[in-house]
Amino acid sequence: MNFKLAAFADEADNRLEKQIEAMQRNGIAYLEIRGVDGETVTDITLEKAREIRKKLDASDLSVWSVGSPFGKIGIGDDFAPHLEKFKRSLEIADILGAKKMRMFSFYVPQENPEQYSDEVMSRLEQFLTAAKNSGVLLCHENEKGIYGDIAPRCEEIHKNFPAMKAVFDPANFVQCGQDTKAAWKVLSPYVEYLHMKDALTDGSVVPVGKGIGNIPYILENYRGTVLTIEPHLTVFSGFEKLEQAHDHTVGNYCYPSSEEAFDAAVAALKNLIY
Repeated sequence: MNFKLAAFADEADNRLEKQIEAMQRNGIAYLEIRGVDGETVTDITLEKAREIRKKLDASDLSVWSVGSPFGKIGIGDDFAPHLEKFKRSLEIADILGAKKMRMFSFYVPQENPEQYSDEVMSRLEQFLTAAKNSGVLLCHENEKGIYGDIAPRCEEIHKNFPAMKAVFDPANFVQCGQDTKAAWKVLSPYVEYLHMKDALTDGSVVPVGKGIGNIPYILENYRGTVLTIEPHLTVFSGFEKLEQAHDHTVGNYCYPSSEEAFDAAVAALKNLIY
């Protein structure tokens, strides 16, 4: 299996220089950029984006995807400013050289979420319209609490919008009570790349291969090349901005520092694939 590794290096450190060190230390060439120097990447200035690109180029590192928070607002929240910010972020992606952008499908009440389908699809369509001809491929990630949290609703999204691909996250499916093998059989035709984290029955996140996410099965059947490592093994700086309060599921695999947790997550994946 000839995989290329990417990573959310903000889990090693929020400072760009330390992220670069963590990537180089672990032999990872691709960054899924999410937080940098204490800011969410979609909040940075265009000048800052150019500065980041210059430093990454000098370090022989590339941005694989923008790990954006778009679609991580409530279905009842005002969408207009969210969409405008998304449009500006396409410029940031272009400067960084990113050809992918990770997306979500909005937090919805967990009782009868299907009743929000029309509004979810309307908003996703507006994202796709804005991104048309930008050169950035939008990729929907399954996540607990959003409309596309389980396989059938993810499939609905991709059938409605073939231009939107999937980021398959096994741990997130586990946390929703969704069997990952069943989800893979439904969603594999739409998968653009994988997020590498695993989880136990209670939802706690563990290194890949240590949980019930069926990671070896998914890797064996995956026909893509890129795997993004997303440790979530400790509460790293900025975690509270990325997850809802009830989502802080950090399990028994705890490490003295974020850097050590990052290295452990990389080592666990390498142990499976090499």
